[in-house]
Amino acid sequence: MRSNYFNYFTEIEERFQQRRGALLLLSTLDWALIETWQEAGIPLEAVLRGIDAAFDKYEARQKRGRMRRVNGLAWCAQAVMQAADELREAATGTASASAEARDSGFEHERVAAHLESAAGSLEAAAIAPDACAATAARLRALADELRLEPSATTPSQDLEALERTLTVLEEKLFSALTAAAPEELLVALKEHAARELATYRSRMGAMQLRQVERQFAQKQLLAHYDLPRLSLFYMSQQ
Repeated sequence: MRSNYFNYFTEIEERFQQRRGALLLLSTLDWALIETWQEAGIPLEAVLRGIDAAFDKYEARQKRGRMRRVNGLAWCAQAVMQAADELREAATGTASASAEARDSGFEHERVAAHLESAAGSLEAAAIAPDACAATAARLRALADELRLEPSATTPSQDLEALERTLTVLEEKLFSALTAAAPEELLVALKEHAARELATYRSRMGAMQLRQVERQFAQKQLLAHYDLPRLSLFYMSQQ
């Protein structure tokens, strides 16, 4: 099982697409759900087990009658939480002593370019100009620091620390955008989130539902103002 932090999103996407049996790009709602799992510390293994369990159950039922095709990752939410609980209970406290040394694909120059690209978009923002300019300046400073640093002996740990910094910057930026955005827009985004989540409400707990709704609304707010995500996950793979 690959355990690299930055594989979390892509491995979940690949497993869901594999089990569904047809290519389906994950929706904004799906990505928001993955983010809540990652932030809650749900192990990748538990998510993959949950996806498999949900589809195994679906396929068994499908043999007994026609069922609608699975069109969203949220359909697996209950099974993922159950798998996480089972994994927690079965944990012995021992960890694998070895980990494959793999090129993460997140070398410093590419990361710095990602930060500078996001900074450029923020500098052109038409909303919350002070907050966007301050965030852009911080991103450019982080990019400069990366270019000055020698190659790290533990790059994945360095990048996880950077990701935590970017998470803080995103949260502060979201707060500024929320304060500056019109009330009507924020209400509309919440209503949109509620409609998108309606089908899956019975499959998620109240806390998880609130987290996904928040993540979804934040993503839509950024998209509305054509602003970038800062997370390294959204870095171009070019």
